[in-house]
Amino acid sequence: MDDLQISALIGRAALKVWADLPAEAQEWLFKAAVADGAEANPLAIYLHDHHPRTAHPAKPTAIV
Repeated sequence: MDDLQISALIGRAALKVWADLPAEAQEWLFKAAVADGAEANPLAIYLHDHHPRTAHPAKPTAIV
């Protein structure tokens, strides 16, 4: 296996378990991806759209 294949395997594995990772591990992986050149905003949008646990909570609509 070459580096590209290994990176792809590890990346797919991280996405499969993303929602089950502790928040700290998610932050480490996100920061490492951005440090390697990924754009933070599109990456964050993807993760929020595909993993409900990392989605922002709904904004309240009224005070009860």
